[in-house]
Amino acid sequence: MSILRGLSDEIAAVVQRVRPAVLHLRTIGRGRGGTGSGFLCASDGLALTNSHVVQGAVAVEATFHDGRTAVVDVLGTDAATDLALLRVPGSTEPPLALADSGTLRVGDFALAVGCPHGLSHSVTAGIISGLGRALPGPDGRSIEDVIQTDAPLNPGNSGGPLLDVEGRVVGIATAIVPMAQGLCFAVPAATANVVLPELHAHGRVVRGWLGVALNGVEIAPTIAHRLGLPSPRALAVMGVTPGSPAEKAGVQQGDLLLSIGERTIRGVGDLIAGMPRTSIGADLPLRVLRHNEILKTVVRPSTAPSAAA
Repeated sequence: MSILRGLSDEIAAVVQRVRPAVLHLRTIGRGRGGTGSGFLCASDGLALTNSHVVQGAVAVEATFHDGRTAVVDVLGTDAATDLALLRVPGSTEPPLALADSGTLRVGDFALAVGCPHGLSHSVTAGIISGLGRALPGPDGRSIEDVIQTDAPLNPGNSGGPLLDVEGRVVGIATAIVPMAQGLCFAVPAATANVVLPELHAHGRVVRGWLGVALNGVEIAPTIAHRLGLPSPRALAVMGVTPGSPAEKAGVQQGDLLLSIGERTIRGVGDLIAGMPRTSIGADLPLRVLRHNEILKTVVRPSTAPSAAA
């Protein structure tokens, strides 16, 4: 058997396995309706999609791969990460597993499954083109630490899964750049892993707030090794809000956030997980990298003001 035939068979097997868990979503709003994608992510019919797909919807209908339909419940949304959690009644299909997207590499193979322009359960392929991107959100706030891919996405793909070669979800398709080619973006599965339990339990995400603008970065391997860092990825501080917890802790623009509490920070998902609602008002140890020197401080996250991310 040729290498190409073997690769083709493996991709087809992954697609056949995951397709039943992918949903075509149709929303009915006060104005005109819309379409999007989603996928089963846990037992009891729990499914993920984008917040912007269901925003303002009066009703949401899901269509399965075999043509069955169901009216779904929106359990919660989080605009800051553009994620929404749904419950789909009558679903018996195995859910898709959320991978540890923190181990992704630029160049890794990626498959996207969704329903672009109403073309149900379409599949495209590409690679991971970039990590740690910042993407303007629908409400003007940035969605941080997103994955860039050249797997073709189109309107209607939003909320569908971006998969690795094992069929595990590494991201949730969220946006494209209009008039560009091969510039598509997905929210990391690591972020979804943190947001999902909050949406399930509370219907929204309450997180501690530091008051920093962030961007994901790669640390040079030689520097990471010399400093004994557990990960070559971190979050760069692009700006600090005056009077914020971060400013009070001495965080400066240009610092790299390495860890908070006992959690290594590889991306925004780790930062969210390190500042749950119980962290608000508590003292947390924070490690930052400044001019190739690791500095330790203590930060006390607060509740985000209404204008903060």
